[in-house]
Amino acid sequence: MLQEPEQKLLFLLVQQKAYPLQTLLGEVFELSQPRVNEWGQRLLPVLKVALDELGVLPERDPQHFAQSEQQHGERPDLIIDGTERRRQRPKNPAKQAAPYSGKKKTHCDKTVGVVQAKPKRVGFLSQTHAGKTHDKKGVETEPIVYPSGTTLDKDTGFQGYEPKVKQTCQPKKSLGTASSRRPRSALTARSHACGSESNMPWRG
Repeated sequence: MLQEPEQKLLFLLVQQKAYPLQTLLGEVFELSQPRVNEWGQRLLPVLKVALDELGVLPERDPQHFAQSEQQHGERPDLIIDGTERRRQRPKNPAKQAAPYSGKKKTHCDKTVGVVQAKPKRVGFLSQTHAGKTHDKKGVETEPIVYPSGTTLDKDTGFQGYEPKVKQTCQPKKSLGTASSRRPRSALTARSHACGSESNMPWRG
C-alpha cells in the first residue's frame, strides 16, 4: 500500500512524466532529485498496469487505433491535438535546435493525442517528437487508422490534414473583429466550418 506522499507523486505522474519535473517534485515532497527519479521509475510501471486494467490505457500503435476504440463501444466523436512538455535545454548548441518550439519559445517535446469528446478519454498517443515538429507533420509520420463513422475535430495546427473519416471540423481563422477574437477551440465548440472526404456540409 502506497503512503500518502507516494500517492500524491503517482497522481502527478498521471499528468506527465516525472523527469522534467524532478526539481519541483523534490521541493513539494521534500525529496532529493535522485529519490524522485527512483520513485518515478517505480511508479510509472504501476500506473501503466493500472490504466491497462481499467481499460483506459491509450493506444500507441496508430494502425491498431480503430480496433482498440471499437472495444469501448462509444460513438467515434474525436478530437486531435498536439501537446508540448517543457524540457531542459540541451547543453550542446548543435542539439538545441530540434527541441526548440518557435510557437512556445521554449525547448520541449511534442506528442499528438486523440481524445473522445464526451468521456474525455485519451484514446491514442503518438510517439514523442522534437518540439519544432509541426502538428500536421508529426501525425503524418504515424498515419492513424480511425474507426468507421469518425467525426474529427482539429485546430489550425492540422490545416490540410484530411484522414479517411466521415467528417472533419476545424475552426475558422479570426477575422479581427471583437467577437471573433474570443478564444475558440475544437475542444469546446462546434460552431465552425466542417468538411469531409465526401465534401459533406456541416451537420449543424
